[in-house]
Amino acid sequence: MNPAGFISDTKATICALATPPGSSAISVIRISGTESFEVCDKIFKPKNKKIKLANIDSHTIHLGDILGKSGIIDEVLVSLFRGPNSYTGEDSIEISCHGSEYIQHRIIELLIDKGIRMAKPGEFTFRAFLNGKFDLSQAEGVADLIASHSKTSHDLALNQMRGNFSDKIKDLRGQLVNFASLIELELDFSEEDVEFANRDDLKKLLKTINKEISSLIKSFSLGNVLKKGIPVAIVGHPNVGKSTLLNVILNEERAIVSEIPGTTRDTIEDTIVINGISFRFIDTAGLRDSDDTLESIGIERTYEQIDKAKIILYVFDVSQTNCDDIEATLTEFKAHINQLPEGISKDKKFILIANKIDMLVEAPKGFKGMVEKECIFVSAKRKENINLIAESLSKYVESEKISDTAIVSNTRHYEALIKTLESIKSTEKGFAEGIPSDLIAIDIRKAIHHLGEITGEITTNEILGNIFSKFCVGK
Repeated sequence: MNPAGFISDTKATICALATPPGSSAISVIRISGTESFEVCDKIFKPKNKKIKLANIDSHTIHLGDILGKSGIIDEVLVSLFRGPNSYTGEDSIEISCHGSEYIQHRIIELLIDKGIRMAKPGEFTFRAFLNGKFDLSQAEGVADLIASHSKTSHDLALNQMRGNFSDKIKDLRGQLVNFASLIELELDFSEEDVEFANRDDLKKLLKTINKEISSLIKSFSLGNVLKKGIPVAIVGHPNVGKSTLLNVILNEERAIVSEIPGTTRDTIEDTIVINGISFRFIDTAGLRDSDDTLESIGIERTYEQIDKAKIILYVFDVSQTNCDDIEATLTEFKAHINQLPEGISKDKKFILIANKIDMLVEAPKGFKGMVEKECIFVSAKRKENINLIAESLSKYVESEKISDTAIVSNTRHYEALIKTLESIKSTEKGFAEGIPSDLIAIDIRKAIHHLGEITGEITTNEILGNIFSKFCVGK
């Protein structure tokens, strides 16, 4: 079965609306395939009557009318791109029309009447992949770029689309392919006992690749949260102002605020972009011993959010808390985090929020110690010093490094890298134990295979269908 629905149908000329559906000032209809120019010549009447789309230069724009059976449908601009110098690598046209839904539908109907079929989700980018305009990792970067909602997610996607990540993968794979070829050449001359592949060089290469792959795998914990939004858990004892703080940060009334302790029974979540970085804030139930079943469940969920969070805002009532209380709570949190199972990140940033400074009539007990712990002193009720929290959160993410660093943010790539590392470690173990070259070659080929899956040098219809079916229509 062909999961993508279009993998075997790459010869047809296709069209789709490339801008979001609905009314707008301008809409763009994209066409790609061998019949693009011929079909558009049948429905497009240029203002310059001397030109014909099939005969004019690439990367030119022409004003004219789209003609239907009953007359002019719209005055449009037609942009012409000759393959291979187009997004898809094929002859392509983009029709910029007025954004009326009626006009969009009429033009697409005309194209279909002339033998062009509607494109399926991701089909334009799939053709770009087939024609060598992108590798598979870069194509996935296109989808991430469209879905980006902050500067950091945009930078990650742009980095991937430009090939920074795939170039590194191709380089590692190329070095492995060279050595694998030499080892397999040795197998062809096994009776002559010759050695083409220098074992010391191969061991050094495996050590280097192990380090590179391990670094990429480690980057996934950051890349994934930058892509989806950095999870920030707001935790603390009941009635210290957690919900008020959330409402102030989000600038809307998302959480119920009450002087009654234990009001928050479930987690409340919302996302905001601060200085180009997306943060997912989660307000949690207050931490205390409770016989209330619902509140106890809420407290359990608080610890679940602590487990998932990258940043923890520990909020306390500065008028009721001293340094010993803070230290005891932090020790309890860190003990819980250290017991987390493998696979859950223990690298968490704690930011201490001393709330309710409006209640102080004198310096709080242990004020010097709080300053030494770099507490941020705020009044959520009066919205004082909230900007300091935003600054602290922003400093945590060094977004400027994203532009020149390969960071893994794609789960498929992460899983392939895990398998690659397993094969590399197996190869290193094989050398240490002196196993035969033919068995070592098997592990190296596995590593080459998994790296090739990332860039699409080795792939299947199932992988392609799963990736491109998630794209929007028209891309």
